[in-house]
Amino acid sequence: MTKKYEVGDVVAGKVTGVQPYGAFVALDEETQGLVHISEITYGYVKEVSEFLSVGQEVEVKVLEVDEEAGKISLSIRALQERPPVIRKEDKPKKSLQARVDERDSEGFNSLKDKLEDWIKQSGQ
Repeated sequence: MTKKYEVGDVVAGKVTGVQPYGAFVALDEETQGLVHISEITYGYVKEVSEFLSVGQEVEVKVLEVDEEAGKISLSIRALQERPPVIRKEDKPKKSLQARVDERDSEGFNSLKDKLEDWIKQSGQ
């Protein structure tokens, strides 16, 4: 690494390789880092190639620098706005028994009515 990169730096780079686990990004002529699949965007990423392609210019944030190993961990996600958390409506929850009583009362009644017919049919 000729240029010194620090944790927290935001730099422009170019994608040089796409792998199932992430993408390699060249930060300068001699330095490249890895954007792990989990650091590409918020949410689930099944295929890295759906988000990044070789030659694409990207802005990344330096997450970690391991000078001994010569590795730099990068993130694109860290530069994105976190999406809002979608919650279910805050309404009172019904007990399981209340839901059974509410939904199944018609089903049991129709079975009760049919039971009489079935008993008659079996006696013939």
